Amino acid sequence: MQRAVQVFQELGHHVDLFPTHAPNTAGAIARTALEQGATCIVAAGGDGTINEVISGLAYSDAPLGILPAGTANVLAAEVGLSKNLSIAAKQLCECSPQRVPLGKVTVPGRSDRYFLLMAGVGLDAAIIYDLDLPLKQKLGKLAYWHGGFRQLGRDVSRFKIAVNGREHLASFVLATRVRNYGGDFEIARKVRLTDREFEIVVFQNQTPWGYLRFFASIVLNRLERTKDVVIYRSSEMELYAPEDGRIYVQADGEAVGHLPCKVETVPDSLTLLLPEKYMNQR
Repeated sequence: MQRAVQVFQELGHHVDLFPTHAPNTAGAIARTALEQGATCIVAAGGDGTINEVISGLAYSDAPLGILPAGTANVLAAEVGLSKNLSIAAKQLCECSPQRVPLGKVTVPGRSDRYFLLMAGVGLDAAIIYDLDLPLKQKLGKLAYWHGGFRQLGRDVSRFKIAVNGREHLASFVLATRVRNYGGDFEIARKVRLTDREFEIVVFQNQTPWGYLRFFASIVLNRLERTKDVVIYRSSEMELYAPEDGRIYVQADGEAVGHLPCKVETVPDSLTLLLPEKYMNQR
């Protein structure tokens, strides 16, 4: 981290460090930094830390840059930032500020939750809610695979989703603004952070073997031809709780509640530092 700060300073930037001391504090720290005159916020951490920071930056003009750390960093993998913090610092100084939408999850009885990358309902959210945190500290991303295999033998409830005037019964829904999923796979194929719409993947099967086929199709790049999978482009969707179970919701890998909920994009709500190479991709 100190080497990254040195890179910024050598390039003429003044840097103040604000460490987080507990979960759910990074957003307030970002707001305080803006009030004290900061003109750019750089978040050093994983996707969860970045998710906290955007809650403090939403609707402001100050750009957000990231130094990738943490268990995984889907955003860094998506836009092509190095995992080496010194190299990433140099890359940030060559990025251009781009105004992008944020996603927003509205759960009755809770504060709205903003997100930058994706929101998942069903299987992946259940994995996050049941995640063994000490195991995550030891194994990193492998803890999520462990959690996924623990879910395979369990009953999966289906829930109703309404999107683009159509309704489906689904067991897993992903609304994403990035192609990368978990740092290892691509689920969405035709979406960018600057788009005003999500790519929404609806999986309708609820059997363990159906899920194995679903993930195999992701690995083999055959998702659009997979039975029980429907893909939409939309700026919003509504999801309804079933009568026979509680369905969890996650945003950027963080637990945000359970159904019912609404997921939508909020146009022109964040300034993000993005590499020119990413902006020129088709």
